[in-house]
Amino acid sequence: MRALLLSDIHSNKPALDAVVEHAHRDGARYGATYFLGDALGYGPHPREVLETLQGLRAQCILGNHDLGLLQLADGLKTAAVGTGTQVLVWQISRLSERDLRYVRGWKDVIEEATLGARLRHGSPLSLNEYTNMDAARRSFRNWDGGLAFVGHTHVPAAYATLSGMTGEWMRHQPIITLPGQSSTGYSVPPKARVILNPGSVGQPRDGDPRAAYGIYDSKKRTLEVFRVPYDIAQTQYDLRAAGLPESLAERLSTGR
Repeated sequence: MRALLLSDIHSNKPALDAVVEHAHRDGARYGATYFLGDALGYGPHPREVLETLQGLRAQCILGNHDLGLLQLADGLKTAAVGTGTQVLVWQISRLSERDLRYVRGWKDVIEEATLGARLRHGSPLSLNEYTNMDAARRSFRNWDGGLAFVGHTHVPAAYATLSGMTGEWMRHQPIITLPGQSSTGYSVPPKARVILNPGSVGQPRDGDPRAAYGIYDSKKRTLEVFRVPYDIAQTQYDLRAAGLPESLAERLSTGR
């Protein structure tokens, strides 16, 4: 099966539109679309992004910003001083109860039998944990699955563990798409256990401002990460028009 993987849209509709158009060019179709969390937070288009995900019939999991917004909306969390919370409070005022019900229906984790994979926002073990080498080691020790898809770091990457002559070893491989290239492929090594991150649609943090998304082919056991230009200026304009922090507009130009 070919699966479309989206993550960390962060209320950036121009980026999501560009990704959806690119992913479905020439009539391309997918067995399923999975969203790995953080539709909300940081950006100026919360409702529009939720509407697009519904239209895609994406299977969605909660990100930390999605969960934080629900907790604020339900009075389970007090609004603290900070850019992230400021944006979530603003977004709540733009969302309907129907929108909130939609996000409340998202799961913390999905065990997808079709792919033989676990889908979670942060790491295979936690919604909030950033997957780095230490977190990946913990995941491989405490989770017995062979394939996981995560987001949260906003950086495309693969973590693989293999058995060698000197015992088990682990490798981290950034999935970098150079300027002038549109995609980079990663082939899952035979018998490897892997954690894969397709990067961020709406707020990349690897120095490449282009939107990122992934296509996983379960038959070939390959992940291809695509980078797509989008109308950054429009998102920046909408952020400023909404009176949201200038830092959120500036970072989009640098992919940081």
